[in-house]
Amino acid sequence: MDSPPRVTIALDAMGSDHGPGEVVKAAATLSLSRPDLTLVLVGDEPLLTHLLSQDRYDPGQIAIRHAEGFVSMDESPGAALEARPRASILEAASLVASGAADALVTAGPTGAAVLAAARRLGRIRGVRRAALAAVYPTEALHGPVGDPFALLLDVGATTSCDARDLVTFAALGSAYARAVSGNPSPRVALLSNGAEPTKGPDEVVDAHRLLRSADIVDFAGNVEGLDIPKGTVDVVVTSGFVGNVVLKMLEGVAELAADLARDASGRKFLWRMGLTMLGSGLRQLQEMTDWSQYGGAPILGFERPVIKAHGRSRARAVANACKVAAKVARADLPREVERALGRVGEVPVPPRGGPRP
Repeated sequence: MDSPPRVTIALDAMGSDHGPGEVVKAAATLSLSRPDLTLVLVGDEPLLTHLLSQDRYDPGQIAIRHAEGFVSMDESPGAALEARPRASILEAASLVASGAADALVTAGPTGAAVLAAARRLGRIRGVRRAALAAVYPTEALHGPVGDPFALLLDVGATTSCDARDLVTFAALGSAYARAVSGNPSPRVALLSNGAEPTKGPDEVVDAHRLLRSADIVDFAGNVEGLDIPKGTVDVVVTSGFVGNVVLKMLEGVAELAADLARDASGRKFLWRMGLTMLGSGLRQLQEMTDWSQYGGAPILGFERPVIKAHGRSRARAVANACKVAAKVARADLPREVERALGRVGEVPVPPRGGPRP
């Protein structure tokens, strides 16, 4: 069996909540377990060299690219990138843009990642706005490989969007699910406040009409918030503002499950007994909502792969984000998206059929 083609990942080592230590640990681990990957750590070279010296790693699998400064979570991304043109996220994006790396992984601020990619990497033809997609847990199994996760986008790259943006997000999400999750025909839906085609704000209603009229994705109509954890569909499309609220809610559920499990020993007997009876369910919920097992979320719409790991990522999550990046790099994702959007062409949004309720 042929070995997979080598993938080089530009790994922004700075800007995460835990600093570069966890990122370096992830690179060291991958260098010993994934001979198909080359990791380029981008950041403060003396610091990264020191941190690497404290771990066991394969020096043939890791390189370091010096960068001057980074963007922290509490900064304005635009102002920070203007002030630091050699910041780690920009240097990492430049490596990908030049072809020296095949994909970018960062646990730094989302805004900085999107801006850096927009400045250094071209957008896929037909894509006006990029979308941050989150992998979320469901109770259903999807695709031939039994993937219990589905995709939600956008979850923070945009604040508002129109109908055509939502249609583009549908094409992006469908292409990603096919290429990465191995789902040959992912079902795509719009998030709204009702299943009826007339429910939701104007852009959702118009996007529904356009997706119904054009052969772009396997469109399943609208879904409501309660359908998300059920796994009713494989890809849920919404604006960045709404998607970010949903994502934070899902993260809150995960933290609640962990808190309940931790607090069981300190409760009264009846509480302990009840939580013990729920123990297997709580453990399953914790496992399902453990974002570290899938590592990172793709920022879709750019010509080259960009994977955003959670700001609180430890080494395991960063390593898994790199594995996702390698999988995306090997898939022909931009061309999948171009083919889907090419079917949209200049199809107008069909007119609304009368007043809305």
